[in-house]
Amino acid sequence: MADTPPDSPVSNALDWSVSELSGALKRTVEDAFGHVRVRGEISGYRGPHSSGHAYFSLKDASARLDAVVWKGTFGRLKVRPEEGLEVVAIGRITTFPGKSSYQIVIDQIEFAGAGAIMAMLEERKRRLAAEGLFAPERKRRPPFLPGVIGVVTSPTGAVIRDILHRLADRFPRRVLVWPVRVQGDTCGAEVAAAIRGFNALAPGGPVPRPDVLIVARGGGSLEDLLGFSEEAVVRAAAESGIPLISAVGHETDVTLIDFAADVRAPTPTAAAEMAVPVRAELLAEVASLDARRRRAMARAGEQRRAELRALSRLLPTAEALLAVPRQRLDIAAQRLPRALKANAAAHRLRLARAEARFSPALLAGQIARRRERALVLADRLPRALKAATAGHRLRLARLEARLGLSAQAHANRVERGRERVETLAGRLRRALRQDGRRRRERLDAMDKLLTALSYRGVLERGFALVRGPSGEPVRRAAEVAPGARLTLQFADADLAAVAEGPVAAGEGPAATGPAPEVRTARRDKARAREKPAAPRQPSLFE
Repeated sequence: MADTPPDSPVSNALDWSVSELSGALKRTVEDAFGHVRVRGEISGYRGPHSSGHAYFSLKDASARLDAVVWKGTFGRLKVRPEEGLEVVAIGRITTFPGKSSYQIVIDQIEFAGAGAIMAMLEERKRRLAAEGLFAPERKRRPPFLPGVIGVVTSPTGAVIRDILHRLADRFPRRVLVWPVRVQGDTCGAEVAAAIRGFNALAPGGPVPRPDVLIVARGGGSLEDLLGFSEEAVVRAAAESGIPLISAVGHETDVTLIDFAADVRAPTPTAAAEMAVPVRAELLAEVASLDARRRRAMARAGEQRRAELRALSRLLPTAEALLAVPRQRLDIAAQRLPRALKANAAAHRLRLARAEARFSPALLAGQIARRRERALVLADRLPRALKAATAGHRLRLARLEARLGLSAQAHANRVERGRERVETLAGRLRRALRQDGRRRRERLDAMDKLLTALSYRGVLERGFALVRGPSGEPVRRAAEVAPGARLTLQFADADLAAVAEGPVAAGEGPAATGPAPEVRTARRDKARAREKPAAPRQPSLFE
């Protein structure tokens, strides 16, 4: 006999499937812990997943816990996850069977004390400063006297009353208030939207664009002021095209908007003082400047008068100025009679010389010489006229010969052109005859085709065309109402008829009783008397 193996021991333990064991562990963990508060540092956070869920880890010095925030919960978180932020996560512990691991499903996140908040703010400040949002060269000086001041704050708090009261004391200006929440989850988004909203106003529009902005809030805890340190608020303040004054909290409170703003005020009241000057001080300064101007003008006038008096003493008297001209005038008066006599004598001498040149004897000699020259020219004139006439006659003969040759050449060209025109005219007549013959043949073919396709040929075969009251063809019996007046067009004439109604099935025209009354209206009496030998289709030109 073969040796038989000893019987294997039998176990009383229950066999579990993997899914059953995972489910039991999940229920055990969830029942044992429920909701817990876990403190740790966020690690491995890369933002929400494409599905909207967020996955990261909570760690401390010696352990790590996987964490997940579902999409619906992520939008309601007061504190958003950030890499390296120390937080207190509130949620429930559960397991993930797919990886045989446990994790916390987070419902709420809180800061793990002021130190965590300060560490988060320092990291955010460092990152935004690296982008150049806090650079001093980006900051601008607010206008000295703005016409419109925009205030971003709560409309019901004491801050807006302090600002308005301080502006009224110093220099009343027009104030536009953009109401926002200065604490809570929506504080940062509303403040950023208000800053961008003021910048979006068009200059000269129905709502005036502010010349300077004040973002203000009273004092509070570090958590209360977190809305003014959000990244969206800092970027909106840095991008603002309007100079911005930050007045958040007390003088010891520091938020990130203070670094991005153009000017930081320790309190909202100080922000109002920075926005406008003191009107009374300006009036006093203007009055002082006006007094200084008046005194300066008086001193300048007195100085000019003294200079004028000093210069007037250096001017010579009228007697001294006129002494030399008066002496020159006396000398000229003494020389004038002698000069007049000398001038008269010189003119008299020139007149005597001219008189000698125009004596009668000289004039008679000149006339005699002019007469002799005229006689010589009169003798030369006939010979010159004959020579000129001969020259012109010769040129005329040459032109006549050239003109004859040109006329002959032109006559030859005209003859050749006439022959060419006659040749072209013959070719044109032949082309016209051929074209007319082709067009006539084509027209005859089209006329035959039109006759073949005309509906009048169908009427000749015994059919009739039914027209309605308006003359339109009737194609179906359903289109005809009882009592309608119809026109029946036959091959030879048209008949007027009245529709009575549809014919019952199985009945012919004879079964309906007497024929319907038909009134014949002959439109053309000549066509009624004499029937044409054959139907003729109208041509294309009729």
